[in-house]
Amino acid sequence: MSYNILIVDDSQTMRSVLVKTVAMAGIEVGNTFEAGNGKEALEVLEKEWVDIVFADINMPVMNGIEMVEEMVKLGYMESTPVVVISTEGSKTRLDKLREMGVRGFLRKPISPELFKNVVDGVLAGSAAAANETKTVTKQPGEGE
Repeated sequence: MSYNILIVDDSQTMRSVLVKTVAMAGIEVGNTFEAGNGKEALEVLEKEWVDIVFADINMPVMNGIEMVEEMVKLGYMESTPVVVISTEGSKTRLDKLREMGVRGFLRKPISPELFKNVVDGVLAGSAAAANETKTVTKQPGEGE
């Protein structure tokens, strides 16, 4: 099965890296949509079917938290899981996002293997993988 994905990051370079990471992870993709901020992402979600959103937190115009708040108001969070991919590690921010229904957190940079594990867990809804995504996932050797 292929998935339609939306990558939301203000850095074109990071969006390109994530597209490449998705391919390296072996995730079958139908359509890839990109947005430079939360406002653009909401415009994509209004027009296109998206199976999963990968979003940064810190962006201009509308940041990731504001985007998720709007997704909750519009009912998108019920059918479209969000995985935050960010350098942000603030427990307060991550807890707030978790409370709003964000399904996964990955800290940049990420490996294709870790990316695939989290995506599989979020999309498959497996209990073990879903529990893994409830914490900030760190790269091997990354300090506290």
